[in-house]
Amino acid sequence: DESPAVRQSLTSGQHPFAVVLGCIDSRVPPELVFDQGLGDLMTVRSAGEVLDEAVLGSVAYGVLELDIPLVLVLGHQSCGAVKAAVEADESGERLPAHIQYIADQIAPNIDHTKQGDARVDSTIDVNVRAVRARLAAEPDLAAKVAGGRLAIVGARYDLTNQRVRRLT
Repeated sequence: DESPAVRQSLTSGQHPFAVVLGCIDSRVPPELVFDQGLGDLMTVRSAGEVLDEAVLGSVAYGVLELDIPLVLVLGHQSCGAVKAAVEADESGERLPAHIQYIADQIAPNIDHTKQGDARVDSTIDVNVRAVRARLAAEPDLAAKVAGGRLAIVGARYDLTNQRVRRLT
């Protein structure tokens, strides 16, 4: 819903129903994945859903200032950031500049029990769960969760069938 009337109604404020922390991958725009219009979602995107102070602050803004009751950490099939982290971990080679920072943030979540493509695939899910857990441990967000005013969940988008499934 992107009509002129909707655009005009949003000039005075916003009331999204969810914060979606997703990857920067061009194939996974949350508004299109979930078929949502202007003002419905607050999206925060970083490669591999990596958390840093700006990302944490953006999520916190949505929850604490706009009183958004849902945070969704959305990973996806064939994540290039996760693949790069896994490959760098296996080869021992350093990645260029800031890309190494992203790989370093994902590295603790690498599933060393799997090999090849299965390792990347599993690490995508492990990473989403770890990011979700880290958000849930943030004191301001944890207080909202404990009070029943916030849910923080993880999910995965599969490119091959365009389905989103919740990760427990």
